[in-house]
Amino acid sequence: MEEEKVILVNEKDEQIGLMPKMEAHEKALLHRAFSVFIFNDKNDLMLQQRALDKYHSPGLWTNTCCSHQRNGETNVEAGKRRLQEEMGFTVDLEESISFIYKAPFDNGLTEHEYDHVLLGKYNKEPIINVEEVANWKWMRIEDIKNDISLRPELYTEWFKVIFDKFYEHINITF
Repeated sequence: MEEEKVILVNEKDEQIGLMPKMEAHEKALLHRAFSVFIFNDKNDLMLQQRALDKYHSPGLWTNTCCSHQRNGETNVEAGKRRLQEEMGFTVDLEESISFIYKAPFDNGLTEHEYDHVLLGKYNKEPIINVEEVANWKWMRIEDIKNDISLRPELYTEWFKVIFDKFYEHINITF
């Protein structure tokens, strides 16, 4: 099976090429990504704990799901596809903010992403894909923010960046 490719972009999010995912992470090249945030009617956020055998950030808590767009796929199409693959459901998604972050990992890989944040509403339990997700829970936004400040080692780098810099954009009722 051919390795998944990521979309290489410049700092304006303009596509400049494609590259195998692992190579892009080894070379720390900027590529397009997305992070889905699913809220329930109480405005709690659905968190996932990454599977314990993920190649980076295993076992850490993060937003509902995240991944990379495929060539020719919109942000929303990619978010819906991955939400179904990881959490077993799909909903309408709304584009929110975008940002660039860079995070090196102990295994020699680096996430350098132009990340698009997508928001959605859902009130049921997910049917998690255990190859991708170890666990899940609903959590109040304020409780997440407080827990990240007390125990940052439990959360993924991109999730901490979003809460640090873009908290006001996700702490909304839509």
